[in-house]
Amino acid sequence: MQLHWIDISIIIAYIATTLIIGFWVSKRATKDLKSYFLGGNTLPWYYLGVSDASGMFDVTGTMWLVYVTFVYGLKGVFIPWLWPVFNQVFLMVFLSTWLRRSNAMTGAEWLKTRFGTGKGATLSHIIIVVFAMVSVIGFLAYDFKGIGKFAKTFLPWDLSANTYAVILMGITTIYVIKGGMFSVVLTELAQFAVMVIASIAVGIIAINQVSPEMLNSVLPAGWKNIFFGWKLDLDWSGILDSVNAKIAADGYSLFAIFWGMMVFKGVMVSVAGPAPNYDMQRILSTRSPKEAAKMNGFVSIVLFFPRYMLVAGLTVLALAYFMPQLRGMGENIDFELILPYALGNFVPIGLLGILMAGLLSAFMSTFAATVNAAPAYLVNDIYKRFINPNADSKTYIRMSYICSFAVVVVGISFGFFVESINSVTQWIVNALWGGYTAANVLKWYWWRFNGYGYFWGMVTGIAASLITPLVAPISPTIYQFPIILVVSLAGCFIGTFATKPDDLEVLKKFYKTVRPWGFWKPVHVLVITEDRNFKILRIKAAADFVCPV
Repeated sequence: MQLHWIDISIIIAYIATTLIIGFWVSKRATKDLKSYFLGGNTLPWYYLGVSDASGMFDVTGTMWLVYVTFVYGLKGVFIPWLWPVFNQVFLMVFLSTWLRRSNAMTGAEWLKTRFGTGKGATLSHIIIVVFAMVSVIGFLAYDFKGIGKFAKTFLPWDLSANTYAVILMGITTIYVIKGGMFSVVLTELAQFAVMVIASIAVGIIAINQVSPEMLNSVLPAGWKNIFFGWKLDLDWSGILDSVNAKIAADGYSLFAIFWGMMVFKGVMVSVAGPAPNYDMQRILSTRSPKEAAKMNGFVSIVLFFPRYMLVAGLTVLALAYFMPQLRGMGENIDFELILPYALGNFVPIGLLGILMAGLLSAFMSTFAATVNAAPAYLVNDIYKRFINPNADSKTYIRMSYICSFAVVVVGISFGFFVESINSVTQWIVNALWGGYTAANVLKWYWWRFNGYGYFWGMVTGIAASLITPLVAPISPTIYQFPIILVVSLAGCFIGTFATKPDDLEVLKKFYKTVRPWGFWKPVHVLVITEDRNFKILRIKAAADFVCPV
Protein backbone atom coordinates (compact mmCIF):
# COMPACT_ATOMS: atom_id res chain seq x y z
CA MET A 1 0.00 0.00 0.00
CA GLN A 2 1.19 3.52 -0.82
CA LEU A 3 0.52 6.39 1.56
CA HIS A 4 -0.75 9.70 0.19
CA TRP A 5 1.68 12.61 0.40
CA ILE A 6 -0.59 14.28 2.96
CA ASP A 7 -0.31 11.27 5.29
CA ILE A 8 3.47 11.09 4.80
CA SER A 9 3.76 14.82 5.58
CA ILE A 10 1.81 14.38 8.83
CA ILE A 11 4.04 11.49 9.90
CA ILE A 12 7.27 13.37 9.08
CA ALA A 13 6.01 16.49 10.88
CA TYR A 14 5.16 14.45 13.95
CA ILE A 15 8.57 12.74 14.09
CA ALA A 16 10.31 16.11 13.64
CA THR A 17 8.27 17.56 16.52
CA THR A 18 9.34 14.81 18.90
CA LEU A 19 12.99 15.40 18.03
CA ILE A 20 12.60 19.15 18.62
CA ILE A 21 11.06 18.51 22.06
CA GLY A 22 13.94 16.20 22.98
CA PHE A 23 16.56 18.83 22.16
CA TRP A 24 14.48 21.65 23.70
CA VAL A 25 14.42 20.04 27.15
CA SER A 26 17.96 18.64 27.01
CA LYS A 27 19.52 21.51 28.98
CA ARG A 28 17.15 20.98 31.89
CA ALA A 29 17.50 17.19 31.70
CA THR A 30 21.30 17.11 31.79
CA LYS A 31 21.73 19.13 34.99
CA ASP A 32 22.44 15.95 37.01
CA LEU A 33 21.54 12.24 37.13
CA LYS A 34 18.37 12.84 39.13
CA SER A 35 17.15 15.31 36.53
CA TYR A 36 18.09 13.00 33.67
CA PHE A 37 16.53 9.79 35.00
CA LEU A 38 13.74 11.07 37.30
CA GLY A 39 12.96 14.52 35.96
CA GLY A 40 14.26 15.94 39.23
CA ASN A 41 11.13 14.60 41.02
CA THR A 42 9.30 17.71 39.84
CA LEU A 43 6.80 16.26 37.35
CA PRO A 44 3.12 16.14 38.48
CA TRP A 45 1.62 12.70 39.05
CA TYR A 46 -0.97 13.09 36.26
CA TYR A 47 1.78 13.86 33.72
CA LEU A 48 3.60 10.72 34.80
CA GLY A 49 0.34 8.72 34.75
CA VAL A 50 -0.39 9.67 31.15
CA SER A 51 3.25 9.01 30.27
CA ASP A 52 3.12 5.56 31.88
CA ALA A 53 -0.12 4.75 30.06
CA SER A 54 1.36 5.98 26.80
CA GLY A 55 4.38 3.72 27.33
CA MET A 56 2.06 0.71 27.60
CA PHE A 57 0.09 1.66 24.46
CA ASP A 58 2.56 0.12 22.02
CA VAL A 59 1.98 -0.84 18.40
CA THR A 60 3.41 -4.35 18.90
CA GLY A 61 1.06 -5.07 21.78
CA THR A 62 -1.85 -3.60 19.85
CA MET A 63 -1.17 -5.96 16.94
CA TRP A 64 -1.12 -8.87 19.39
CA LEU A 65 -4.39 -7.74 21.04
CA VAL A 66 -6.11 -7.48 17.65
CA TYR A 67 -5.06 -11.08 16.93
CA VAL A 68 -6.32 -12.26 20.34
CA THR A 69 -9.68 -10.49 19.95
CA PHE A 70 -10.15 -11.76 16.37
CA VAL A 71 -9.52 -15.40 17.30
CA TYR A 72 -11.03 -15.65 20.80
CA GLY A 73 -13.78 -13.03 20.71
CA LEU A 74 -14.96 -11.56 23.98
CA LYS A 75 -13.17 -14.34 25.89
CA GLY A 76 -10.01 -12.69 24.57
CA VAL A 77 -10.39 -10.00 27.26
CA PHE A 78 -8.93 -12.55 29.69
CA ILE A 79 -5.84 -13.44 27.66
CA PRO A 80 -4.03 -10.11 28.33
CA TRP A 81 -4.01 -11.30 31.94
CA LEU A 82 -0.82 -13.06 30.78
CA TRP A 83 0.65 -9.64 31.49
CA PRO A 84 0.41 -8.62 35.16
CA VAL A 85 -2.78 -6.62 34.59
CA PHE A 86 -3.49 -6.64 38.32
CA ASN A 87 -0.23 -4.81 38.81
CA GLN A 88 -1.67 -1.29 38.71
CA VAL A 89 -4.23 -2.18 41.40
CA PHE A 90 -1.60 -3.46 43.84
CA LEU A 91 0.63 -0.51 43.04
CA MET A 92 -2.16 1.98 43.60
CA VAL A 93 -3.22 0.48 46.92
CA PHE A 94 0.17 0.12 48.61
CA LEU A 95 3.22 -1.00 46.61
CA SER A 96 4.02 2.26 44.81
CA THR A 97 3.82 4.06 48.16
CA TRP A 98 6.29 1.62 49.70
CA LEU A 99 8.64 1.94 46.74
CA ARG A 100 8.59 5.74 46.58
CA ARG A 101 9.35 6.16 50.30
CA SER A 102 12.89 4.95 49.64
CA ASN A 103 13.82 8.09 47.63
CA ALA A 104 15.92 5.81 45.40
CA MET A 105 16.76 6.44 41.74
CA THR A 106 16.44 2.83 40.51
CA GLY A 107 15.15 -0.52 41.70
CA ALA A 108 18.70 -1.65 42.33
CA GLU A 109 19.44 1.37 44.52
CA TRP A 110 16.19 0.67 46.39
CA LEU A 111 17.61 -2.72 47.43
CA LYS A 112 20.18 -0.90 49.58
CA THR A 113 17.34 0.27 51.81
CA ARG A 114 16.19 -3.35 52.22
CA PHE A 115 19.46 -5.31 52.47
CA GLY A 116 22.06 -2.69 53.41
CA THR A 117 25.54 -2.55 51.93
CA GLY A 118 27.16 -5.88 52.87
CA LYS A 119 28.26 -8.63 50.53
CA GLY A 120 24.78 -10.13 50.23
CA ALA A 121 23.34 -6.68 49.47
CA THR A 122 26.01 -6.10 46.81
CA LEU A 123 25.18 -9.41 45.15
CA SER A 124 21.47 -8.58 45.19
CA HIS A 125 22.29 -5.20 43.69
CA ILE A 126 24.25 -6.75 40.82
CA ILE A 127 21.67 -9.44 40.00
CA ILE A 128 18.78 -6.97 39.71
CA VAL A 129 20.87 -4.93 37.26
CA VAL A 130 21.44 -8.14 35.25
CA PHE A 131 17.71 -8.85 35.28
CA ALA A 132 16.90 -5.29 34.27
CA MET A 133 19.23 -5.57 31.28
CA VAL A 134 17.79 -8.94 30.20
CA SER A 135 14.27 -7.51 30.54
CA VAL A 136 15.10 -4.35 28.60
CA ILE A 137 16.77 -6.28 25.77
CA GLY A 138 13.74 -8.60 25.59
CA PHE A 139 11.39 -5.63 25.31
CA LEU A 140 13.56 -3.97 22.67
CA ALA A 141 13.52 -7.16 20.59
CA TYR A 142 9.73 -7.23 21.01
CA ASP A 143 9.47 -3.62 19.83
CA PHE A 144 11.83 -4.31 16.91
CA LYS A 145 9.69 -7.14 15.55
CA GLY A 146 6.42 -5.25 15.79
CA ILE A 147 7.45 -1.87 14.39
CA GLY A 148 9.32 -3.45 11.49
CA LYS A 149 6.34 -5.49 10.35
CA PHE A 150 4.01 -2.53 10.81
CA ALA A 151 6.22 -0.03 8.92
CA LYS A 152 6.91 -2.46 6.05
CA THR A 153 3.19 -2.63 5.31
CA PHE A 154 2.57 1.11 5.25
CA LEU A 155 5.60 3.21 4.51
CA PRO A 156 6.23 3.81 0.80
CA TRP A 157 9.93 3.00 0.44
CA ASP A 158 11.08 -0.45 -0.67
CA LEU A 159 12.90 -1.43 2.50
CA SER A 160 12.84 -4.61 4.56
CA ALA A 161 10.94 -4.80 7.87
CA ASN A 162 14.23 -5.02 9.76
CA THR A 163 15.61 -1.94 8.00
CA TYR A 164 12.51 0.07 8.88
CA ALA A 165 12.82 -1.06 12.48
CA VAL A 166 16.46 0.03 12.67
CA ILE A 167 15.64 3.47 11.23
CA LEU A 168 12.67 4.18 13.50
CA MET A 169 14.45 2.92 16.60
CA GLY A 170 17.44 5.06 15.69
CA ILE A 171 15.31 8.22 15.40
CA THR A 172 13.64 7.56 18.75
CA THR A 173 16.99 6.87 20.40
CA ILE A 174 18.19 10.38 19.47
CA TYR A 175 15.56 12.27 21.47
CA VAL A 176 15.58 9.80 24.37
CA ILE A 177 19.34 10.03 24.83
CA LYS A 178 19.35 13.80 24.52
CA GLY A 179 16.42 14.67 26.77
CA GLY A 180 16.19 11.92 29.39
CA MET A 181 13.02 11.62 31.51
CA PHE A 182 11.84 15.17 30.72
CA SER A 183 11.95 14.39 27.00
CA VAL A 184 10.21 11.02 27.44
CA VAL A 185 7.34 12.42 29.52
CA LEU A 186 6.70 15.55 27.45
CA THR A 187 6.72 13.70 24.13
CA GLU A 188 4.51 10.97 25.57
CA LEU A 189 1.87 13.52 26.59
CA ALA A 190 1.62 14.62 22.95
CA GLN A 191 1.81 11.02 21.74
CA PHE A 192 -1.05 9.91 23.98
CA ALA A 193 -3.29 12.74 22.74
CA VAL A 194 -2.67 11.64 19.14
CA MET A 195 -3.38 8.01 20.03
CA VAL A 196 -6.68 8.85 21.73
CA ILE A 197 -7.86 10.77 18.64
CA ALA A 198 -6.81 7.87 16.40
CA SER A 199 -8.51 5.25 18.59
CA ILE A 200 -11.83 7.07 18.73
CA ALA A 201 -11.71 7.63 14.95
CA VAL A 202 -11.20 3.92 14.26
CA GLY A 203 -14.06 3.01 16.59
CA ILE A 204 -16.41 5.41 14.78
CA ILE A 205 -15.32 4.08 11.36
CA ALA A 206 -16.00 0.49 12.46
CA ILE A 207 -19.47 1.41 13.75
CA ASN A 208 -20.34 3.11 10.47
CA GLN A 209 -18.83 0.48 8.15
CA VAL A 210 -19.97 -2.78 9.77
CA SER A 211 -23.57 -3.65 10.58
CA PRO A 212 -24.57 -6.26 13.18
CA GLU A 213 -25.81 -8.51 10.37
CA MET A 214 -22.44 -8.40 8.59
CA LEU A 215 -20.64 -9.29 11.78
CA ASN A 216 -22.98 -12.13 12.77
CA SER A 217 -22.57 -13.76 9.35
CA VAL A 218 -18.85 -14.40 9.93
CA LEU A 219 -18.73 -15.18 13.65
CA PRO A 220 -18.59 -18.70 15.11
CA ALA A 221 -20.95 -19.66 17.91
CA GLY A 222 -19.75 -18.43 21.28
CA TRP A 223 -17.54 -15.64 19.91
CA LYS A 224 -19.69 -12.93 21.53
CA ASN A 225 -20.02 -14.77 24.86
CA ILE A 226 -17.58 -13.59 27.51
CA PHE A 227 -18.33 -16.55 29.78
CA PHE A 228 -16.67 -19.95 29.47
CA GLY A 229 -16.85 -23.43 30.91
CA TRP A 230 -14.21 -26.09 31.37
CA LYS A 231 -13.27 -25.80 27.69
CA LEU A 232 -13.10 -22.85 25.33
CA ASP A 233 -15.84 -24.28 23.05
CA LEU A 234 -15.09 -21.98 20.13
CA ASP A 235 -15.26 -23.70 16.73
CA TRP A 236 -14.24 -21.84 13.54
CA SER A 237 -14.97 -24.82 11.24
CA GLY A 238 -16.53 -23.77 7.96
CA ILE A 239 -15.70 -20.12 8.59
CA LEU A 240 -11.91 -20.03 8.88
CA ASP A 241 -10.71 -23.58 9.54
CA SER A 242 -7.06 -22.68 10.13
CA VAL A 243 -8.05 -20.72 13.26
CA ASN A 244 -8.85 -24.00 15.02
CA ALA A 245 -5.27 -25.11 14.46
CA LYS A 246 -4.06 -21.79 15.87
CA ILE A 247 -6.20 -22.23 19.01
CA ALA A 248 -4.82 -25.74 19.45
CA ALA A 249 -1.24 -24.47 19.01
CA ASP A 250 -1.80 -21.71 21.57
CA GLY A 251 -2.97 -24.36 24.05
CA TYR A 252 -5.95 -22.39 25.40
CA SER A 253 -8.64 -25.02 24.73
CA LEU A 254 -8.87 -26.04 28.42
CA PHE A 255 -9.73 -22.45 29.22
CA ALA A 256 -10.73 -22.88 32.88
CA ILE A 257 -7.29 -24.25 33.80
CA PHE A 258 -5.59 -21.61 31.67
CA TRP A 259 -7.65 -18.83 33.30
CA GLY A 260 -6.89 -20.14 36.80
CA MET A 261 -3.18 -20.16 36.03
CA MET A 262 -3.39 -16.57 34.76
CA VAL A 263 -5.08 -15.43 37.99
CA PHE A 264 -2.46 -17.23 40.12
CA LYS A 265 0.43 -15.85 38.11
CA GLY A 266 -1.09 -12.37 37.92
CA VAL A 267 -1.50 -12.07 41.68
CA MET A 268 1.97 -13.47 42.39
CA VAL A 269 3.69 -11.15 39.91
CA SER A 270 1.69 -8.17 41.16
CA VAL A 271 2.52 -8.63 44.85
CA ALA A 272 6.19 -8.86 43.81
CA GLY A 273 6.01 -5.21 42.79
CA PRO A 274 7.00 -3.57 39.52
CA ALA A 275 9.80 -5.01 37.42
CA PRO A 276 12.86 -2.77 36.96
CA ASN A 277 11.62 -1.02 33.83
CA TYR A 278 9.80 2.16 32.82
CA ASP A 279 6.89 1.53 35.23
CA MET A 280 9.22 1.54 38.24
CA GLN A 281 11.03 4.64 36.95
CA ARG A 282 7.72 6.54 36.77
CA ILE A 283 6.98 5.66 40.39
CA LEU A 284 10.42 6.78 41.57
CA SER A 285 9.99 10.00 39.54
CA THR A 286 6.88 11.16 41.43
CA ARG A 287 7.06 14.01 43.93
CA SER A 288 5.82 12.00 46.95
CA PRO A 289 4.59 8.52 47.98
CA LYS A 290 0.99 9.75 47.89
CA GLU A 291 1.42 11.01 44.32
CA ALA A 292 2.96 7.66 43.36
CA ALA A 293 -0.27 5.93 44.39
CA LYS A 294 -2.38 8.49 42.54
CA MET A 295 -0.30 8.02 39.41
CA ASN A 296 -0.85 4.26 39.29
CA GLY A 297 -4.57 4.65 39.89
CA PHE A 298 -4.73 7.10 37.00
CA VAL A 299 -2.87 4.82 34.57
CA SER A 300 -5.66 2.26 34.25
CA ILE A 301 -8.33 4.95 33.83
CA VAL A 302 -6.64 6.73 30.95
CA LEU A 303 -5.16 3.65 29.24
CA PHE A 304 -7.84 1.05 28.70
CA PHE A 305 -10.78 2.83 27.05
CA PRO A 306 -8.99 4.36 24.03
CA ARG A 307 -6.79 1.33 23.44
CA TYR A 308 -9.63 -1.17 23.45
CA MET A 309 -11.76 1.07 21.24
CA LEU A 310 -8.91 0.88 18.72
CA VAL A 311 -8.50 -2.90 19.14
CA ALA A 312 -12.23 -3.61 18.88
CA GLY A 313 -12.63 -1.32 15.85
CA LEU A 314 -9.77 -2.94 13.95
CA THR A 315 -10.99 -6.43 14.81
CA VAL A 316 -14.54 -5.75 13.62
CA LEU A 317 -13.27 -4.32 10.32
CA ALA A 318 -11.03 -7.34 9.77
CA LEU A 319 -13.83 -9.81 10.54
CA ALA A 320 -16.16 -8.14 8.06
CA TYR A 321 -13.72 -7.55 5.19
CA PHE A 322 -10.42 -9.46 5.63
CA MET A 323 -11.78 -13.03 5.60
CA PRO A 324 -11.02 -13.79 1.91
CA GLN A 325 -7.38 -12.81 2.34
CA LEU A 326 -7.03 -14.86 5.52
CA ARG A 327 -8.58 -17.92 3.85
CA GLY A 328 -6.13 -17.47 0.96
CA MET A 329 -3.19 -17.82 3.37
CA GLY A 330 -4.15 -21.44 4.13
CA GLU A 331 -2.32 -22.93 7.09
CA ASN A 332 0.29 -20.14 7.11
CA ILE A 333 -2.16 -17.53 8.32
CA ASP A 334 -0.55 -14.38 9.74
CA PHE A 335 -2.93 -12.64 12.12
CA GLU A 336 -0.38 -9.95 12.84
CA LEU A 337 -1.26 -8.44 9.43
CA ILE A 338 -4.85 -7.73 10.49
CA LEU A 339 -4.02 -4.31 11.92
CA PRO A 340 -2.15 -3.02 8.82
CA TYR A 341 -4.91 -4.33 6.52
CA ALA A 342 -7.72 -2.63 8.44
CA LEU A 343 -5.89 0.68 8.51
CA GLY A 344 -4.93 0.60 4.85
CA ASN A 345 -8.42 -0.09 3.58
CA PHE A 346 -10.82 1.87 5.77
CA VAL A 347 -9.12 5.01 7.08
CA PRO A 348 -9.36 8.11 4.82
CA ILE A 349 -6.46 10.31 3.70
CA GLY A 350 -5.33 12.71 6.41
CA LEU A 351 -6.87 10.70 9.21
CA LEU A 352 -4.64 7.79 8.17
CA GLY A 353 -1.61 10.05 8.61
CA ILE A 354 -2.79 11.01 12.10
CA LEU A 355 -3.50 7.38 12.93
CA MET A 356 -0.12 6.27 11.60
CA ALA A 357 1.55 9.02 13.61
CA GLY A 358 -0.40 7.81 16.64
CA LEU A 359 0.70 4.20 16.22
CA LEU A 360 4.28 5.20 15.50
CA SER A 361 4.11 7.37 18.62
CA ALA A 362 2.81 4.35 20.54
CA PHE A 363 5.92 2.48 19.49
CA MET A 364 8.13 5.46 20.28
CA SER A 365 6.54 5.82 23.74
CA THR A 366 7.23 2.24 24.77
CA PHE A 367 10.65 2.21 23.21
CA ALA A 368 11.62 5.57 24.73
CA ALA A 369 10.48 4.56 28.21
CA THR A 370 12.38 1.26 27.99
CA VAL A 371 15.59 2.90 26.76
CA ASN A 372 15.39 5.58 29.47
CA ALA A 373 15.17 2.92 32.20
CA ALA A 374 18.21 0.92 31.05
CA PRO A 375 21.13 3.38 31.52
CA ALA A 376 19.84 4.32 34.98
CA TYR A 377 20.90 0.85 36.14
CA LEU A 378 24.19 0.72 34.26
CA VAL A 379 25.35 4.22 35.18
CA ASN A 380 23.91 4.73 38.67
CA ASP A 381 24.18 1.16 39.90
CA ILE A 382 27.36 -0.08 38.22
CA TYR A 383 29.52 2.77 36.92
CA LYS A 384 28.86 5.26 39.72
CA ARG A 385 28.87 2.71 42.54
CA PHE A 386 31.76 0.44 41.55
CA ILE A 387 33.86 2.16 38.87
CA ASN A 388 33.89 5.96 39.22
CA PRO A 389 31.98 7.12 42.31
CA ASN A 390 33.50 10.63 42.37
CA ALA A 391 32.89 11.72 38.78
CA ASP A 392 31.07 14.95 38.00
CA SER A 393 27.52 15.13 36.60
CA LYS A 394 28.67 15.70 33.01
CA THR A 395 30.68 12.47 33.07
CA TYR A 396 27.68 10.49 34.30
CA ILE A 397 25.43 12.04 31.65
CA ARG A 398 27.95 11.16 28.91
CA MET A 399 28.07 7.60 30.21
CA SER A 400 24.26 7.53 30.08
CA TYR A 401 24.41 8.48 26.41
CA ILE A 402 26.88 5.68 25.69
CA CYS A 403 24.92 3.07 27.67
CA SER A 404 21.63 4.01 26.01
CA PHE A 405 23.17 3.60 22.58
CA ALA A 406 24.80 0.27 23.52
CA VAL A 407 21.57 -1.17 24.92
CA VAL A 408 19.67 -0.21 21.76
CA VAL A 409 22.30 -1.89 19.58
CA VAL A 410 22.09 -5.12 21.60
CA GLY A 411 18.28 -5.06 21.61
CA ILE A 412 18.16 -4.58 17.84
CA SER A 413 20.64 -7.42 17.37
CA PHE A 414 18.38 -9.81 19.30
CA GLY A 415 15.38 -8.52 17.35
CA PHE A 416 16.81 -9.98 14.14
CA PHE A 417 16.45 -13.48 15.63
CA VAL A 418 12.89 -13.18 16.99
CA GLU A 419 10.44 -15.35 15.03
CA SER A 420 7.18 -13.53 15.85
CA ILE A 421 5.60 -10.99 18.17
CA ASN A 422 3.69 -13.74 19.96
CA SER A 423 6.81 -15.82 20.65
CA VAL A 424 8.73 -13.02 22.38
CA THR A 425 5.57 -11.89 24.22
CA GLN A 426 5.08 -15.36 25.67
CA TRP A 427 8.70 -15.63 26.81
CA ILE A 428 8.75 -12.21 28.51
CA VAL A 429 5.46 -12.49 30.38
CA ASN A 430 5.63 -16.15 31.36
CA ALA A 431 9.23 -17.31 31.61
CA LEU A 432 11.23 -14.18 32.40
CA TRP A 433 8.78 -12.73 34.92
CA GLY A 434 8.45 -16.18 36.48
CA GLY A 435 12.13 -15.94 37.39
CA TYR A 436 11.61 -12.49 38.92
CA THR A 437 8.59 -13.28 41.10
CA ALA A 438 9.73 -15.38 44.08
CA ALA A 439 12.62 -13.20 45.30
CA ASN A 440 10.66 -10.00 44.83
CA VAL A 441 7.64 -11.26 46.76
CA LEU A 442 9.76 -12.33 49.73
CA LYS A 443 11.74 -9.06 49.89
CA TRP A 444 8.58 -7.13 50.85
CA TYR A 445 6.83 -9.44 53.26
CA TRP A 446 9.42 -11.53 55.17
CA TRP A 447 12.00 -9.96 57.48
CA ARG A 448 14.36 -12.99 57.51
CA PHE A 449 14.85 -12.94 53.74
CA ASN A 450 18.33 -11.54 53.12
CA GLY A 451 20.56 -10.31 50.30
CA TYR A 452 22.06 -13.76 49.66
CA GLY A 453 18.58 -15.26 49.39
CA TYR A 454 17.61 -12.56 46.93
CA PHE A 455 20.71 -13.12 44.83
CA TRP A 456 20.33 -16.89 44.60
CA GLY A 457 16.59 -16.66 44.08
CA MET A 458 17.11 -14.33 41.14
CA VAL A 459 20.01 -16.37 39.71
CA THR A 460 18.03 -19.62 39.80
CA GLY A 461 14.93 -17.82 38.52
CA ILE A 462 16.67 -16.23 35.54
CA ALA A 463 18.44 -19.51 34.74
CA ALA A 464 15.16 -21.41 34.96
CA SER A 465 13.43 -18.86 32.69
CA LEU A 466 16.08 -19.49 30.04
CA ILE A 467 16.37 -23.28 30.43
CA THR A 468 12.77 -24.38 31.12
CA PRO A 469 11.42 -23.46 27.64
CA LEU A 470 14.16 -25.66 26.16
CA VAL A 471 13.89 -28.75 28.40
CA ALA A 472 10.15 -28.55 29.19
CA PRO A 473 8.48 -26.86 26.20
CA ILE A 474 4.99 -27.02 27.72
CA SER A 475 2.23 -25.25 25.79
CA PRO A 476 0.94 -22.71 26.58
CA THR A 477 4.08 -21.29 28.11
CA ILE A 478 2.23 -19.96 31.15
CA TYR A 479 2.23 -23.55 32.45
CA GLN A 480 6.01 -23.23 32.76
CA PHE A 481 5.51 -20.49 35.36
CA PRO A 482 5.04 -22.83 38.40
CA ILE A 483 8.21 -24.75 37.50
CA ILE A 484 10.25 -21.56 37.29
CA LEU A 485 8.64 -20.23 40.48
CA VAL A 486 9.45 -23.38 42.49
CA VAL A 487 13.07 -23.43 41.28
CA SER A 488 13.45 -19.76 42.20
CA LEU A 489 11.84 -20.29 45.63
CA ALA A 490 14.31 -23.09 46.34
CA GLY A 491 17.17 -20.72 45.55
CA CYS A 492 15.62 -18.07 47.83
CA PHE A 493 15.26 -20.36 50.84
CA ILE A 494 18.62 -22.10 50.45
CA GLY A 495 20.45 -18.81 50.04
CA THR A 496 18.64 -17.28 53.04
CA PHE A 497 18.99 -20.10 55.57
CA ALA A 498 22.58 -20.88 54.58
CA THR A 499 23.61 -17.37 55.66
CA LYS A 500 23.06 -15.02 58.58
CA PRO A 501 20.16 -12.55 58.79
CA ASP A 502 20.74 -9.02 57.58
CA ASP A 503 21.86 -6.29 59.98
CA LEU A 504 18.99 -5.53 62.36
CA GLU A 505 19.69 -1.82 62.18
CA VAL A 506 19.16 -1.94 58.42
CA LEU A 507 15.94 -3.92 58.87
CA LYS A 508 14.62 -1.52 61.51
CA LYS A 509 15.35 1.50 59.35
CA PHE A 510 13.67 -0.14 56.34
CA TYR A 511 10.63 -1.08 58.43
CA LYS A 512 10.25 2.41 59.87
CA THR A 513 10.75 4.12 56.48
CA VAL A 514 8.76 1.87 54.14
CA ARG A 515 6.29 0.49 56.74
CA PRO A 516 5.47 -2.81 54.99
CA TRP A 517 3.11 -5.44 56.34
CA GLY A 518 3.67 -9.19 56.37
CA PHE A 519 5.95 -11.41 58.47
CA TRP A 520 7.80 -8.62 60.26
CA LYS A 521 6.89 -9.26 63.90
CA PRO A 522 10.46 -9.60 65.32
CA VAL A 523 11.48 -6.31 63.71
CA HIS A 524 8.18 -4.66 64.67
CA VAL A 525 8.73 -5.55 68.33
CA LEU A 526 12.20 -3.99 68.29
CA VAL A 527 10.93 -0.83 66.59
CA ILE A 528 8.01 -0.18 68.94
CA THR A 529 10.25 -0.86 71.94
CA GLU A 530 12.46 2.02 70.79
CA ASP A 531 9.68 4.26 69.45
CA ARG A 532 6.29 4.11 71.18
CA ASN A 533 4.75 6.49 68.62
CA PHE A 534 5.53 4.25 65.65
CA LYS A 535 2.23 2.35 65.86
CA ILE A 536 0.29 5.59 65.44
CA LEU A 537 2.37 6.46 62.38
CA ARG A 538 1.62 3.03 60.89
CA ILE A 539 -2.12 3.55 61.27
CA LYS A 540 -1.90 6.94 59.59
CA ALA A 541 0.15 5.46 56.74
CA ALA A 542 -2.45 2.73 56.27
CA ALA A 543 -5.14 5.37 55.85
CA ASP A 544 -3.00 7.13 53.24
CA PHE A 545 -2.69 4.16 50.95
CA VAL A 546 -6.20 2.75 51.37
CA CYS A 547 -7.57 5.98 49.90
CA PRO A 548 -4.65 7.16 47.74
CA VAL A 549 -6.65 9.71 45.78
